[in-house]
Amino acid sequence: MIFGDIADGMTRGVERMGATVSEAFFEPVVRLGVTGLSRSGKTVFITSLVANLLDRGRMPGLTAAAEGAIRTAYLQPQPDDTVPRFDYEAHLAALTGPTPRWPAGTRSVSELRLSLRVQPGGLLGGIQGPRTVHLDIVDYPGEWLLDLSLLDMAYRDWSEQTLSRAEERVEAKDFLAALVAADPAARHEEPAARALSDAFTDYLHRAREAGYSDCTPGRFLLPGEMAGSPALTFAPLPAGDSARGSLAREFERRYEAYKREVVKPFFREHFARIDRQVVLVDVLGAIHAGPKAVEDLRQAMADILGAFRPGRNRWLSRILLGRRVERILFAATKADHLHHRQHGRLTAIMDALLADARRRADFAGARTGAMSIAALRATTEDTVEHQGRTLDVVRGTLEGSGRNAAFYPGALPEDPARLLSPAREGAERWLDADYEVMSFAPAPLSLRPGEGPPHIRLDRAAEFLIGDRLR
Repeated sequence: MIFGDIADGMTRGVERMGATVSEAFFEPVVRLGVTGLSRSGKTVFITSLVANLLDRGRMPGLTAAAEGAIRTAYLQPQPDDTVPRFDYEAHLAALTGPTPRWPAGTRSVSELRLSLRVQPGGLLGGIQGPRTVHLDIVDYPGEWLLDLSLLDMAYRDWSEQTLSRAEERVEAKDFLAALVAADPAARHEEPAARALSDAFTDYLHRAREAGYSDCTPGRFLLPGEMAGSPALTFAPLPAGDSARGSLAREFERRYEAYKREVVKPFFREHFARIDRQVVLVDVLGAIHAGPKAVEDLRQAMADILGAFRPGRNRWLSRILLGRRVERILFAATKADHLHHRQHGRLTAIMDALLADARRRADFAGARTGAMSIAALRATTEDTVEHQGRTLDVVRGTLEGSGRNAAFYPGALPEDPARLLSPAREGAERWLDADYEVMSFAPAPLSLRPGEGPPHIRLDRAAEFLIGDRLR
């Protein structure tokens, strides 16, 4: 351990002790991390959650709201002045305006503080009086969370794993062709390095668009102010000799710089302070993309769970100093794309994916849960007659065309193994069904006083994540 690690550990110990004393004697703080994979709806989730905690008429599943323990809720300036504020007001205006639209997605870390004035229950409640609980919501891209797996992985191991995955994907065709033309042992020349890195980055974007989840390094997809930097200019290479000054040696050096300068600071400054975590997952999108996308999602979920088990990573253990995330919720989003009769099946698939991920990650510690939700309900339900069959459908406004349409995505199986087994076996397509997805625009809203936006099980998600801290 170097002196920097020791100093960082001592500083975090003091910070944690100070935070513990502050929470015990003054106003408790719950830091809720919100992340997700590939267009899973993080921005909409946070916006609707905050709106429904401010106006709690649609939150019967949150015990503190149903029993009236939450006296009031209000936004406050966030405590960290160096992190951008989550633009709640602009996002809510986009969702609830005369012509509602989906807000822009997450591209960097942002934060928002919501304070809740809570009257504790029980015998001590009358003696203590109301107290304030601060909910600090930290929004960050799921692609960055998957980068944690790189910290214990050498460049050669990462290259082998990444190339093995790419060889099975048509989206990697151009990158693999560029790789064949490259010579890892040749002297490093920046134009050649950038060309290969650009081809690799283009492949990652194509893979994400195709529904794949594990597309590391995450900053290649969301580079922000680091676009074009050497730490984001490398690619996986086949194993071989890497003499000093060669392309392979330079890519290895840049890979290590990426871990040191990008991954570690993110986890040190943001991840290490999270108490509760929700991971939003577009399960329906993965199912539509096919068995390989579902298997990729299962492996990505295991990697995510591994990120919350610091004992497996000595560097991360030094940062967290024994602190663990207490609860992790994996939520399958876009439940409003299904009739409610299929919600149980979607939840069962989410449960099965989580169970497999737990076994693969050898995970223990935090309380984990799975459910299906829609942070903002964009559809209504209906039944239609089609070719002699009665179908349970959802109706909504199609994004782009503005046309109202009924949609039947196909019947999810009652047994999740019908999906997970062919996914594990590497099947090219589903043999007995086709699963469709459709993009709906948010529906125009007319909210009564005291009501937040309509949703599906957002109140139950809030109860799992923070309900115990509001009692």
